[in-house]
Amino acid sequence: MNADSRGTAASVLNISAYLFTRIADPAALRPILRERALTRELLGTIIVAEEGINMFLAGDADGVRGFVADLQQDERFAALTTKESWSATQPFRKMLVKHKREIIRMDRPTIRPASGRAPAVDPVTLRRWLRQGVDDAGREVVLLDTRNAFEVDHGTFDGALDWRLEKFTEFPDAATAHRDQLVDKTVVSFCTGGIRCEKAALHLREEGISALQLEGGILGYFEHVGDDGWTGDCFVFDERRTVDPTLAPST
Repeated sequence: MNADSRGTAASVLNISAYLFTRIADPAALRPILRERALTRELLGTIIVAEEGINMFLAGDADGVRGFVADLQQDERFAALTTKESWSATQPFRKMLVKHKREIIRMDRPTIRPASGRAPAVDPVTLRRWLRQGVDDAGREVVLLDTRNAFEVDHGTFDGALDWRLEKFTEFPDAATAHRDQLVDKTVVSFCTGGIRCEKAALHLREEGISALQLEGGILGYFEHVGDDGWTGDCFVFDERRTVDPTLAPST
């Protein structure tokens, strides 16, 4: 049994997970995933598209982990990894499985993470870079928040660039407008769980920017490093609203 930031017993396991992987039949997969989730009494949201899967689920730990284990038996999802946190109550009201054109909308068809990821930096290495002010090659490190403005307002890395995005589809044009902030630097794009910053880093590299993605996103950083270099909480898209750097629902 875990406990949240108020010391309340937390028995509901929450996971976020995504994987860019080729899915030829996302519409056919949708009812299969919904039936599996309901059988295990899970609630949350799963998005499937030809480019991959994105999901946020909560429920009994055995049910959640069993669902993920079943999914990983499919070779398309064998590489799927999850980020876990706990809450005292179920943060979702429904079980939704949606078929969409993209698992995270960017409207840039040439950006195909399933064909090759952008290089990533792990949380421990990023913490070291932030402390020393440069990467291992001596280049200035710039943190770029790829989330929407209202998410950033709940918390972000100290000194991170914030382009006041209203939606992720604005990112490519914002990158063009702010290119001078990024040239000749090592840019680390970050987001909640990794999905947006993965596409963002690929787009920046297409534009000639030396960009990396933060492996595991903010939630992964919290898990491995905590709040070092971070101020505030992290917005999540469920009834918890935000989690603190211990991954517990914020007080």
